[in-house]
Amino acid sequence: MVVRKFTCIECPKGCRLIVDVEDGKVARVTGNECPKGEQYAISEIENPVRTLTSTVLGQGLDLKMIPVRTNKPIPKSRIFEAMDEIKKIKVKKPLNAGDIIVKNFLGLDVDLIATRKAE
Repeated sequence: MVVRKFTCIECPKGCRLIVDVEDGKVARVTGNECPKGEQYAISEIENPVRTLTSTVLGQGLDLKMIPVRTNKPIPKSRIFEAMDEIKKIKVKKPLNAGDIIVKNFLGLDVDLIATRKAE
């Protein structure tokens, strides 16, 4: 059994979690003051995800680099693959914050969206 320690970020309390992990699965969570802490620990150990934020190249627009993010978290294990794909993207038409740049990004049922207007 492996013991992992980390701080929960689900609420402002910032509980110090102690997680017993056996064969890649959570066996026990202690230190959480609410149910969110246990769910956070399970997610972080068994299926960690992150919302990806980055920039894409703007061509012929007022912004040379357009800030983007995924509209939902993606598996942490695919972050580097996602960044490799983002490096290939060039936006040539004006867009608004919230506009979809890539629909179904990496086949993950997640959209890559602009977070700032570019004209």
